[in-house]
Amino acid sequence: MRRLALLLSILFLAGCFTSGKRGAEKGLAIHDLGMPTSRLVSEERKSPIAVEVRVPLWMDTLGVNYRLAYADTSRLREYSQVRWAGAPARMVQQRLMQQLGMSNSGQVGARCLLLVEINEFSQVFLTPDRSKGVLQGRAIWLDRSRRQLAELNLEIEKSAYSQDSVGGVRALQSTVEQLTGDLLNWEKQLLASGKIAACSG
Repeated sequence: MRRLALLLSILFLAGCFTSGKRGAEKGLAIHDLGMPTSRLVSEERKSPIAVEVRVPLWMDTLGVNYRLAYADTSRLREYSQVRWAGAPARMVQQRLMQQLGMSNSGQVGARCLLLVEINEFSQVFLTPDRSKGVLQGRAIWLDRSRRQLAELNLEIEKSAYSQDSVGGVRALQSTVEQLTGDLLNWEKQLLASGKIAACSG
């Protein structure tokens, strides 16, 4: 009898473990910004440039957000079974450092700071069958004394290929990809005009 009870207990635990694995596969989905493309800056910078990404407190979360613009555009919703691997601000900052060869904002000796303020990073449903990833905010170049040198409004939108969390995540990944290219092109324009001459070595 004792042997039978032990056998049943083992079978029960094995069943729980197996069902747990299956449940995990269908459960929480965790996303990052995807594999980075090739670095956009081929050479090392002669002078360190720091980058910092800031978001409002309500965006400092792992949730993947969306809005139903056709119903209530002011209500921010969150997918229940989908999460970012890290806070969006940290992920975007890390991607900019990877792609643009910039340093962490805490690094001593940086000649200038590229400050990126993001106030919208969500999937916006225009209709039940049409949505887009939206990244809005502004980018600011600051010199060593934190004097503003230039400012750029950010309005990046990418259509979602499917009207669900997967489509929203892919669209938001694409907005970050465009952000890196836009910031690099802007930097080149500012250098050519001499507006951020203090940032180059």
